[in-house]
Amino acid sequence: MEDKEKILEQSMAELAETLSTVNDRELLRDFLKALLTPQEYNAVASRWALVRLLDQGMTQRKISETLGLSLCKITRGSREMKKEDSPFQKMIDICKNL
Repeated sequence: MEDKEKILEQSMAELAETLSTVNDRELLRDFLKALLTPQEYNAVASRWALVRLLDQGMTQRKISETLGLSLCKITRGSREMKKEDSPFQKMIDICKNL
């Protein structure tokens, strides 16, 4: 099991490094559509949408109604955003500066 975990961690590090160098938004979108199943793609999009809406001040209940997500998923996103050095918040800040 250690080998699998090591391979997966190395693969994710490599993927993150590669994605960080790509400046072609269309290529990135096409890559994500090819990499992920339609359900996974929609799940990732929903998670990003929920943290963006939380950041904009929308209530958890309204996000649930709008995106059709459970309050548990939204609460998890909210907790992640409140963590010190939150990767979610850092990515939102980058997005705001684009």
